[in-house]
Amino acid sequence: MLALTACGNKPRQPDWLVNADGAQERYERAYLSARDRVAQAEFTRFRSEVASTAQPALVARAELTRCAVQVASLDFTPCAGFEPLRRDASDAERAYADFLAGVPLSPEQAKALPEAYRGVAGGSGGAAAVKGIEVPLSRLVAAAVLLRTDRADPEVLQLATDTASAQGWRRAVMAWLGAQALRAEKAGATEEAARLRRRMQLAAEER
Repeated sequence: MLALTACGNKPRQPDWLVNADGAQERYERAYLSARDRVAQAEFTRFRSEVASTAQPALVARAELTRCAVQVASLDFTPCAGFEPLRRDASDAERAYADFLAGVPLSPEQAKALPEAYRGVAGGSGGAAAVKGIEVPLSRLVAAAVLLRTDRADPEVLQLATDTASAQGWRRAVMAWLGAQALRAEKAGATEEAARLRRRMQLAAEER
């Protein structure tokens, strides 16, 4: 869903596609790493490039990219940028937006999602639903949807934290450590919660 299209060797790819692809990747990394000014600049560039095609579906995908990285960092605010484009988006894009929002999907809608998300959309929960997802960002998105829909066990939280940590994604690491700490506090595991919050303090340190 996050990829705009597949790239081939010939014929030469349009400039907008090359530029959008690079801006998308830089945006995702910057946002997840809490480099907000860079992220904002790269998203503006990304959206501008796809908007030059005058294709609502492509602009919708750009907005869904922004929603996905926010969800991966446990920011569950509404996907406001997508909604004005919903009527002109495809069924697949509308299904993905609803998936990110934690809305239950019909079997037909679930089939329209990227394969990595179909198990989660179909009702699977727990770590087994996300362990096989190889792309780190996609794994975090799936884990976040499980958390949003109350289907995330402690192993899901640990897997998501480890994934974000391995990538050095500061914003995502802190979000998932915070989710683990909150769960530990609710369970009365005060020492574990304190350990997790010490890790959050390390992640919060300026480089």
